[in-house]
Amino acid sequence: MLTAVLALSASVAWGVGDFLGGLKSRTLSPLAVLAVAQPIGLAAIAIAVAIRWEPWPGGSTWLAVPAAVLGTIGLVAFFRGMAVGSISLVAPIAATGALVPVAYGLATGERPGPLQLLGIVLAVGGAVATSYERGEGSERPRLAAGVPWALLAAVGFGAFFIPMHAASEDGFLWSTLVFRCSSTTLVLLAVLVTRPRLSRSRRDLPVLAAIGLADTGGNVLFAAASSQDGLVSIVSVLASLYPVVTVLLARLYLRERVGRVQEAGAAVTLAGVVLVSAG
Repeated sequence: MLTAVLALSASVAWGVGDFLGGLKSRTLSPLAVLAVAQPIGLAAIAIAVAIRWEPWPGGSTWLAVPAAVLGTIGLVAFFRGMAVGSISLVAPIAATGALVPVAYGLATGERPGPLQLLGIVLAVGGAVATSYERGEGSERPRLAAGVPWALLAAVGFGAFFIPMHAASEDGFLWSTLVFRCSSTTLVLLAVLVTRPRLSRSRRDLPVLAAIGLADTGGNVLFAAASSQDGLVSIVSVLASLYPVVTVLLARLYLRERVGRVQEAGAAVTLAGVVLVSAG
């Protein structure tokens, strides 16, 4: 039960952070958002590690480095997708990244139940339905704006879960610190190379800080859930429910409306992700 609570709490934290990040990425580039949010998250987890000091857990913690590369790619793609497309469509497609750790679990001996297999089918089918929007007049259905970015985010997020789960088994705070150090370094290097326009407004700082704290909080909660000996397939899927929060916030605050087929596809996708976690 504790594992499920921690993983679901991670999805809530990520959902809030992703909504704010996607919203802010409509006025700033994703890298400009992360250039402020990531160091704030790093400072927070560094303080937590210092307060609750524990011995270095071991070599497996370094797996958080490749997790950071994958997670950062996924986050930049996710923010970009929500900046150019509908949050209500991009978020459910990104959630299909949960299928990556499920496939990994199957390959390493984990066996899903009938409901989980049904969930995989629904998640994939729902994502396909969500990805296309009706053309005007005689135009054929076309790929909705932001979908390619959402698919890249799904791959990045899904692959992130596997090494991060392994890195967290011996020390979840240390693994989160290594992860955040790595991701912050990647973001700052990318900023130096691409030189995006950075925010100079103090009004942006509270939102950017909230993004960094929510994202880091989600990482800590997922790492804590992973340290409880939960299956990587189940913990990852429960933590992948963040789009439910993101979509709800988009509906409440942005009044987003999408086509009925896409709306049904988004619902089926999320239902599939939930079923994958059953059994």
